[in-house]
Amino acid sequence: MIKKFFKNFYLFLILLFTYIPIITMIVLSFNNSKSRVKWTGFSLKWYKQIFSDRFIVDALINTITIALISSIIAVLIGTFAAVAISAMDKKWKNFYLGITNIPMLNADIATGISLLLCFITFGAMFNFSLSYYTILISHITFNIPYVILSVMPKLKGQQKIIYEAALDLGATDFVAFYKVVLPEIMPGVMSGFMLALTMSLDDFIITHFTKGAGVNTLSTLIYSQVKRGVNPSMYALSSIIFIIVLIVLLISNFLKSANSK
Repeated sequence: MIKKFFKNFYLFLILLFTYIPIITMIVLSFNNSKSRVKWTGFSLKWYKQIFSDRFIVDALINTITIALISSIIAVLIGTFAAVAISAMDKKWKNFYLGITNIPMLNADIATGISLLLCFITFGAMFNFSLSYYTILISHITFNIPYVILSVMPKLKGQQKIIYEAALDLGATDFVAFYKVVLPEIMPGVMSGFMLALTMSLDDFIITHFTKGAGVNTLSTLIYSQVKRGVNPSMYALSSIIFIIVLIVLLISNFLKSANSK
């Protein structure tokens, strides 16, 4: 009984320290003033101000579009790369999987500086500068390994046998892949997409190094406000994002539990 109590109490403390900052942010998003230490009354003005602030709206649009476009492109490239790697012999498969792991283990600051130098070098050669598109390319680059490693576990020997059987029955390469292989690996593809989307929405360091002048995402906009104080509208926007993610996770878990019954 005592042992069970301490286990539950320990779990409660972990959850408490994890969610206290988020709860604090949500409470402050309803504070009438900009003060972070004094409550001056309940207000929704910071939520109303979100869509009247051009900088916040632009940063939000950039964040969402970059995350969606980079995730979709990374899923397409990563899925076909995973299929190609799975078809290789063991020696080359281990080699390419090792290379795939390097960007994930590498420090973000090293990746960001490397991409910055790459864009500066090629920008001087082909006459382009840092912009929205350099951020997009950067996000595609660091998302691909996450997609590959999400899809690879789903590509087992069984898919190869079924794929070859479909070819023997007269299906073309594309039809065999689309009708046979893709449905089997779709859970891994969706996991890779969600992981890429999350990583892209959350990224700051690589975005900070590869963004052009006047281009911001939510992370870089918040960073630029730190010295003079973060606008409470960002608390409100972050609270909305947290609630949306929470609802999506609850619906996803409910659907999974309903399908498993």
